[in-house]
Amino acid sequence: MDNRIFGVETEFGCLVSDPDLGRPEDIVEEIKNHLFFDRRIGAIDYHARDDVFEPAQSGGFLMNGSRLYVDAVGSHLEYATAECRSLRDLVANDRAGQRLITSAIKDLGLSDVVSVYNNSIDHFGGHTFGCHENFLVRAEGELLNGNLHFLIPFLVTRQIYAGVGRVGGHNLYAGDAPTDEQLAENPIDYIWVSHVYNVEPDPTVDFQLSQRSDHILKAVASRVRFNRALINPKWETMYTRNGMTRLHLLFGESNQNQYAYALKVGTTALAIRTCEDGLIDNDVLLAHPVSVLRDISRDSTYKWEAVNVYGAVTNALEVQHRYLEAAELYRGESEQTDWILDQWGYILDALKNDPMKLGDKLDWVAKKLICEQYMKETGVSWQDDSLQSVDLEYHNIDPQLSLFHGLETTQLVSETEIMVAQLDAPGDTRAKGRGKLVEYVLGKKGTPIYAFDWSSAQIDRSRIVYMEDPLDTYETPCDQWGNQVFNNENL
Repeated sequence: MDNRIFGVETEFGCLVSDPDLGRPEDIVEEIKNHLFFDRRIGAIDYHARDDVFEPAQSGGFLMNGSRLYVDAVGSHLEYATAECRSLRDLVANDRAGQRLITSAIKDLGLSDVVSVYNNSIDHFGGHTFGCHENFLVRAEGELLNGNLHFLIPFLVTRQIYAGVGRVGGHNLYAGDAPTDEQLAENPIDYIWVSHVYNVEPDPTVDFQLSQRSDHILKAVASRVRFNRALINPKWETMYTRNGMTRLHLLFGESNQNQYAYALKVGTTALAIRTCEDGLIDNDVLLAHPVSVLRDISRDSTYKWEAVNVYGAVTNALEVQHRYLEAAELYRGESEQTDWILDQWGYILDALKNDPMKLGDKLDWVAKKLICEQYMKETGVSWQDDSLQSVDLEYHNIDPQLSLFHGLETTQLVSETEIMVAQLDAPGDTRAKGRGKLVEYVLGKKGTPIYAFDWSSAQIDRSRIVYMEDPLDTYETPCDQWGNQVFNNENL
């Protein structure tokens, strides 16, 4: 477990209440530019990482090892955490990104008219935002060469503790090719897209576990714009290391609760290992996983039933217990692994007994309790539009405005740790060395020449630092990088 890397990418929604300020797309550019050019907490990309999706100055790497940028598909802010080995580091680094965005809004004097959310759904527009997880996996092992389908039942059922909750639902129905107007307004959104799906509200749903389950169309898919899947295989160098590569999970949501966030990532890391090690049997496989995903999310009875490939009835708790039992093989290897196993078992037992007692740990429970209290006080029903606003404000990333931050919840890291993580990278991955190099180029006079990526950094015209091993800190670049030695004073 401790020799694995994980990271999370979060797409943020932006709401602008004063139309005179411009479009949300303009505001997120202001936020990004303020952090890079005024606050100088990162090195802006002067090169195009991708001529279409990430042109020059779309974003860059920060001193804390993370990456902040404006994604050209939808023109939204996105924050990718640094590579992490510790769940505590991951939570702190993730929340540090939220605090940086919030502070930029305040610096710009926009707090009264601009809000940024880490929710995963636009109730009225029908759009959905991603919270994608990345895990270091064996490139040549059994997972990517035959066992990937064994991970799907876990992903489908983990929403019983990882879901963030959602008021209402959406129905998808077949659409046509993008119209000329759609293509003209946002051409980048429709690259490689031949058809789009249509979205309409589903008035039969009061509340469900997941914000994204209604929008998942496939279990596995490579191109996922209007074709969203649970898993999006990627063969890139982002997490390449001696036969290891990156597994990119699309089906995830932006947990506000630190405990749920850490439990989601931790259990998934262990579930991946059970699949790699061939510990999961065929009878765990579900007959129609994408349909089950939606059914479990919408099951207000909390029976969470499903049918396996042999026609037998099972449920989400039983499926999760199968992965937990398999993962017990790893008990004792580290405190972190034991914490995951202990909390995994605790949560499954608590969900079986009374889910609604978990409001301090699980987002979907906390959100439902808030909504029920609001309905009791106002007399409105689940179908009232005001509930959509309650849902949204739960995900406001500003602690002074968020409904979540008004709750008593289980915290894993302190505000002090989050503050430190705004500038300091995790100390046990290559993010530490990259963060130091970012600080180094920011300290050079004039306009420095550099180009950063996850696994390399060009810091002047002739010197490239290769950081291919994500488990190495690369604190002091040495002879292995083209015989170019930098002393600590330069760093």
